[in-house]
Amino acid sequence: MTTKKRICTVIIVLVIVCTVCVGGFLVWKKTGKGGSKSSQKVYVQKVSSLNTASDFKLSNRSFLGVVEAQESVDVKYDSSKTVAEILVKNGDSVKKGDKLLTYDVEAINLQLEQAKLEVERLQNEIASNKSQIAELEKEKKNADQDAAVSYTTQILSLQSDNAKNEYDIKAKNVEIKKLEASTKNAYVTASIDGTVKNVKTVDKLQEDGGDVIMQITEEGDYRIKGRFNEQNSTDIMQGVSVIVKSRLDDSTWKGEITSVDTSPQKNSGDDIYSFGSSDEMSQSSNYAFYVKPENFDGLMLGQHVLIEIDNGQDTSINKTGIWLYSDFICKDGKKNYVWAKDKDGKIEKRYVEIGQKDEDNGDCEIKSGLEKGDYIAYPDKSIEEGMTATTNEADVSVPPNDLGTNDNSDADTEGGDEDIAFDGSGEDGMAIDEDMLASMTDEEIEEYFNKLYGEEENAENADGENADTADADAAFAE
Repeated sequence: MTTKKRICTVIIVLVIVCTVCVGGFLVWKKTGKGGSKSSQKVYVQKVSSLNTASDFKLSNRSFLGVVEAQESVDVKYDSSKTVAEILVKNGDSVKKGDKLLTYDVEAINLQLEQAKLEVERLQNEIASNKSQIAELEKEKKNADQDAAVSYTTQILSLQSDNAKNEYDIKAKNVEIKKLEASTKNAYVTASIDGTVKNVKTVDKLQEDGGDVIMQITEEGDYRIKGRFNEQNSTDIMQGVSVIVKSRLDDSTWKGEITSVDTSPQKNSGDDIYSFGSSDEMSQSSNYAFYVKPENFDGLMLGQHVLIEIDNGQDTSINKTGIWLYSDFICKDGKKNYVWAKDKDGKIEKRYVEIGQKDEDNGDCEIKSGLEKGDYIAYPDKSIEEGMTATTNEADVSVPPNDLGTNDNSDADTEGGDEDIAFDGSGEDGMAIDEDMLASMTDEEIEEYFNKLYGEEENAENADGENADTADADAAFAE
């Protein structure tokens, strides 16, 4: 063989070796350890579970509430007095301080006169006793020793009677002051604004034997009772603005916390903070607060609602249909798409039409392209069409969270060299630290995989190149 032929043979062998090495590397880069793209699994979730239009999850600023009847106040009367007239009837609206009933002033005046006469009698008796004491003192001075003892006994008895009469006069004077006040205010007034209910007649009162003559229910048919826990009580204060949300539809009402009850509420069931423990020290106490909405249109007695602290969030968007967080939406030029599961269980680009956007909440309306029963994946640079969709996170090959920045640019990077797919373990079964990968750049991830998978392959390639070079040298020697 001529020298020229030997050189040509060596060049051809080297070209073949390089082609095989480069081709193998690209296949590994594209499919991950030489596996097929369809064998890679991507985690998908049902659209209905991601739909923010029906998201009623409680946050640390949301509280459960129920619509209940307004607070009622019992109006009691003084059973020691005679009711002259009841000034209100069922259904009447009253303001705080309005007169509800009057007492019989003539009867009070009679009692007052009797009390004054009793004081006068006691005072006269005291004066008479004092006169007798003075006479007995004079007679005692001229009496013998045995008679003096008798005078002393009489004097002490009269002094005791006077002490008792003075005490009775003080008690009667207190009674007189009360009676005089009753004549000036011979009526019962309302303690709150509200509506009069359950008015009883005097005969009915005597029949029942109670002292509650009527009730006043606060203005408005309803109020909303919310419940908070000692662990989330920082936002609950009187005067705080709230937004009440219906759990039946998208209705909302603005309102204000009117009062807070700091008495622990009785638990109707297991306390959610006790984790099933019966230990009193491991449980958390519940308290009640009350909300007055601006109006009660659409609310029903007993209706369960959500109460959120009003921080200026926009409630004007009526979210119906399908709404997704914008992070799920990718761009293909001017078109929008999501990574969705097709009818064969494979990942596909599903083009969607975007409607309204809620900038504050970070979600947008999906007008077409998706149904609530569809499944979609969170965007990741590793996802490609044709991969297998799975709802089991333990089976995924492509990580469910973004490894780098989410690719929402106009350029379609599908199939680029930067795509990385892996099955979660090293060549020898060594676990890959996904948390570490999530914090690495694309270049660092590539270097990591090269170190993890590339050394053995490079060694094999080196051995192959050495063998090919030996063959070439042998051919050249011939």
